[in-house]
Amino acid sequence: MSESLASAGKTDGSSPAYRTIVVGTDGSSSSFRAVTTAAGLAAATGATLVLACAYLPMRESERAAAADRLGELAYKVGGSTPADDALRAARERAVAAGAARTVLEAEEGEAVDVLVRLAERHRADLIVVGNRGLNSLAGRLLGSVPSTVTHRAGCDVLIVHTTPGGRS
Repeated sequence: MSESLASAGKTDGSSPAYRTIVVGTDGSSSSFRAVTTAAGLAAATGATLVLACAYLPMRESERAAAADRLGELAYKVGGSTPADDALRAARERAVAAGAARTVLEAEEGEAVDVLVRLAERHRADLIVVGNRGLNSLAGRLLGSVPSTVTHRAGCDVLIVHTTPGGRS
């Protein structure tokens, strides 16, 4: 972790800039890169790391199809179970990257809404997101998670380069 990033936001040179960091994950390798960066920053500043995963409820037709195909294992793809699985995997990476204090938060809703809501609830100083969708045509037309979070968050936002291409 760079000295300048670890000390960013310090006003008196002694207290950590960030006490609480929220990072979003969806279980993808791209989101895990953001988790690793956030965990390194949390380790460097002594911050609590809130690992957040948003999920949407399954439509009834999807739930029925899952039950038909998976039988008694259908619970693994419904409700918050996939989000909980993603969070457990993210915690393993965060701890490996040095995060000492982690909180897991699976919450129903759209990713941006959940990240902003959790940042407010935990009084976060920083939200960390990956750049996925930021440079895509769909992201430019419809808005991407990183772009929208920067507009709605009431705290600092760090966008981590997590996708291939565009970086020299």
